[in-house]
Amino acid sequence: MSIVVVSGTGTEIGKTVVTAAVAAAAVAAGRTVAVLKPAQTGLAPDERGDADEVVRLSGAKTSAELARYPEPLAPGTAARRAGMPRVGAERVAEAARALAAEHDLVLVEGAGGLLVRFDDDGGTLADAARLLDAPVLVVAPAGLGTLNSTALTAEALRARGIEQLGVVVGSWPADPDLAARCNLADLPEAAGAPLLGAVPEGSGALAPAAFRSAAAGWLAPALGGTWDADAFSREAGA
Repeated sequence: MSIVVVSGTGTEIGKTVVTAAVAAAAVAAGRTVAVLKPAQTGLAPDERGDADEVVRLSGAKTSAELARYPEPLAPGTAARRAGMPRVGAERVAEAARALAAEHDLVLVEGAGGLLVRFDDDGGTLADAARLLDAPVLVVAPAGLGTLNSTALTAEALRARGIEQLGVVVGSWPADPDLAARCNLADLPEAAGAPLLGAVPEGSGALAPAAFRSAAAGWLAPALGGTWDADAFSREAGA
């Protein structure tokens, strides 16, 4: 895989930290990694964006951002309100291909969920993934309500003929409740794809060296890590 699209079942669920973990595992394996954020919303021009944060935590080689909008809204809405150019799926695909020509792995991190609109034509991250023929890694929350949103995301991917790599829990709680523990078994069924990791809550606050040292232990071998879903589930009391 030279390009992987990272999406989520919603916003503020750990996509950036999961993207950083995947990047860190790839860097540790000797791969050159670029991170592409098609549209960054809710930040001023001089603030650190998600792609920059992935590079800081992971040691990835390159970060790229196609557009930045000041208000924390869906990219299409934020662009309209700011009177700024939209980012279409074709432009996202073109930028990802250009980065893939110079890097072993390109991680494309979306904003919000899979079908959040980029532009007035209804272009989405799913459209970019389809144009790229790239698999999608879905990031999901741990607790109650995650099964429905994960199943809906998986259904949208299947309807478009897009491969789903699997699901990673974006923020695994230090003290998981019953729903979170049960979801370790139920998430793969809801997604129709394997559970490929669980990133501990607060991991984004680690120093970069500590983050890079730990990242492989949060991810399954399919993502370059050593994490084992069965062993993790047993330890969590699932």
